[in-house]
Amino acid sequence: MKNIAVIGAGTMGNGIAHTFAQFGYNVQLIDISQAALDKGLATISKNLDRMVAKEKISAQDKEDTLKNISTFTSVKEGVQYAGLVVEAATENIDLKLKIFKDLDEVCPEDTILATNTSSISITQIAAATSRPEKVIGMHFMNPVPIMKLVEIIRGYNTSDEVNDFIVDLTKKINKVPVEVNDYPGFVANRILMPMINESIETLYNGVAGVKEIDTVMKLGMAHPMGPLQLADFIGLDVCLSILNVMYDGFKNPKYAPCPLLVNMVTAGKLGVKSGEGFYDYSESRKAENVAKMFS
Repeated sequence: MKNIAVIGAGTMGNGIAHTFAQFGYNVQLIDISQAALDKGLATISKNLDRMVAKEKISAQDKEDTLKNISTFTSVKEGVQYAGLVVEAATENIDLKLKIFKDLDEVCPEDTILATNTSSISITQIAAATSRPEKVIGMHFMNPVPIMKLVEIIRGYNTSDEVNDFIVDLTKKINKVPVEVNDYPGFVANRILMPMINESIETLYNGVAGVKEIDTVMKLGMAHPMGPLQLADFIGLDVCLSILNVMYDGFKNPKYAPCPLLVNMVTAGKLGVKSGEGFYDYSESRKAENVAKMFS
C-alpha cells in the first residue's frame, strides 16, 4: 500500500498527511476548500522547517515529504487509487456518517476506511458503509508528527486482517499502536476529558485561577502542560463534543460538561484556533506555543 488519502486538512489531517508522507507514502490530502488545503500545506512546511532546524530531518527530507503530498477538492478523484483512507474531519457524528457513506460509494472495494475520531463509535460509523469489516479507528494524538501514540479501535465487525494490517502500518510510521475496545471516548479521552472537565469545574467554582490550576498539575503531577492550556490546544469545542458523546453514551452525570465550558464555546472562545480560550493567543504567542510543542 503506497497511496493513502486523508480527509480534512485541519490540524489533525495535515499532521496525519505530514507523517505518512515523511515515511515515503504517497498522500492525497482532500478538503472541500482549496484555501484549507493551502493552509494545511503551509502548516506542514513550517513544521518540517522546525524539524530541519532541530536537525531531526534534513532539508532533502523536507523536500521529499512535500513532494509526496498532492491535494484534491474532489473526494472521488482523491481516493481513486487509495489503499487506505483516514478521515480527520470535525468531531461530528452526522458529518462522519455522511463522509463514510460517500467514501463507501467511491472508494475501490478493497480500500480500508479509517477514522481519526476521538470518541465516536467505530461500529456506528462502519454501519454507514457496505464494508464494516474494513472500517477501523486510528486515533492519532496532536501534534501528530511528534506524538507516538495511536489508539487502534476495532468496530464490532472489523476483520482480524484489517486490524493486524493497521497495527503493522502504525509501527511502520514509527508510532506505537495500542488496541482498545469500542466504547465512548475509548481510553485516552475517557480518562483525559473528565480531568479537563473537572479542572474547568474547579475554575468555575472559584477554587483557583487558570494559571494556578495548571501550575498545580504541571508541578505536582509532572504533566508537561496544564489541563486548561491543553484544552485550549485541543479546542474547547472539541472537548465539549467529546464530553457530550460520552454523556450520551454512558448516561452518567460525571461526563456532563461544565456550564463554563458550554458558555465559552457558545461565545466562540475555542482556544488556540479562535485566538482566545482560557489563555490569550495573539499570533506571536500562538507561534511561540506551537514552536515549543515541536522543540
